[in-house]
Amino acid sequence: MLLQINTPIPKDLPLDLPLPEWLLVGLLVFSFLLHILFINLMVGGSIITLWAQIKGLKNKEYDIFAHEIAKTITVNKSIAVVMGVAPLLSINTLYTLYFYSANALTGFAWIMIIPLVTIAFLLTYLHKYTWQNLEKNKSLHLTIMGLAVAIFLFIPLIFLTNVNLMLFPEKWGTVQGFLSALLLPNVFPRYFEFLGACIAITGIFIVWYNGRKAYPIEEIYTNFTRYTIKKIGYSIATLGLSLQILFGIIVLFTLPSKGISYAVISVMAGAGLLLAYALWYCYKSLTNDEHFIDIHFKKIVISVLVFMIFYGGSRQMYRHNALEKHQELVAAHTAEFQQLSKQAREESIFLKQKAAATPKTEADLGKDVFNQYCAACHKTDAKLVGPPVIEMASIYKSDKANLQKWIKAPGKKRADYPQMPGFPQLSQAELDQLSEYILTIK
Repeated sequence: MLLQINTPIPKDLPLDLPLPEWLLVGLLVFSFLLHILFINLMVGGSIITLWAQIKGLKNKEYDIFAHEIAKTITVNKSIAVVMGVAPLLSINTLYTLYFYSANALTGFAWIMIIPLVTIAFLLTYLHKYTWQNLEKNKSLHLTIMGLAVAIFLFIPLIFLTNVNLMLFPEKWGTVQGFLSALLLPNVFPRYFEFLGACIAITGIFIVWYNGRKAYPIEEIYTNFTRYTIKKIGYSIATLGLSLQILFGIIVLFTLPSKGISYAVISVMAGAGLLLAYALWYCYKSLTNDEHFIDIHFKKIVISVLVFMIFYGGSRQMYRHNALEKHQELVAAHTAEFQQLSKQAREESIFLKQKAAATPKTEADLGKDVFNQYCAACHKTDAKLVGPPVIEMASIYKSDKANLQKWIKAPGKKRADYPQMPGFPQLSQAELDQLSEYILTIK
């Protein structure tokens, strides 16, 4: 596939990496996992807030629950933005050619990320700080949150489409914008797996956040207890993990084969088993009585964290496999270009040295004077502003002295030509060279 005719094989800029490649890869995986964790909390928190607030129209306790989750969204989104700098810089450094090609091909949608993020953030702040003011206008308040959720759901789709596109250089010739790239293999399964992760991580976060001893449940809620909210959290986590496993299986079977290896399959399978382990203990926590609801919480958290390490590792392994052959072709193309460039430079230096070694004749020096002072008005064999040079050579072919005299102080002989300016500033040597050149023209 990589050798098909329409696969672009550009030349690269062979700049040295600022750090060893293995260190940049490690930084990319680690920083991405931190970033995606808070992205999950931001997106998942927004979805759960909207869901709980809708339920809160009939049950006031859910409205309070939604308010409590909404307070965390703005904090998590700020951390997510900060944590996103390192993986963005790392992937730009490691895969410059591929990342920027994908950016250019998705064009308008990629540029729209910045204004969309800004609008979504402002909406979450507006939603958070108008809770009491819009207490009697819930439809408007829900609309604000609904718009924020819609944008939060769309932005990751742009990122995911972009990162997916960079893996398929053989598709760059056929992609025509974001919507075209959106239809490439594996985009939607990966997107729905991501949404499952957002819900799962948010559910686990709710269990931890409301389980803190310093968190004053009794002062905040009237009917909900700590146990009630933890059950809600485990239920949300169970739903999210189930979706993640379902779409993770679909992802595995829809991944284009170009990046698949036994190692990738093994790591993905191990990651799936860890999710199944976490799902099982979420279910067990839901069925336990109040006093034992948290007995499996650490197992769930550890298995999800280890899953994330497996997940980040498998992504990088697949990316490496998918791009390896194309990177080899680019390296070969770059090496060929550098060789040709070096050869051209050496030939240019040789020609300059050869020219410098050959002394210029009087006529050669006169041509330089002509190009500096005369070429703007005179062509060799056609009228420009003044007569052609071949006429001058014909008139003064045996009279170099009068030619020089005319050049220094010309008169006006022809009505159809403008008066020629004089050139008294020319030295005698320059006049000798110029007249020699003119008289050689035939």
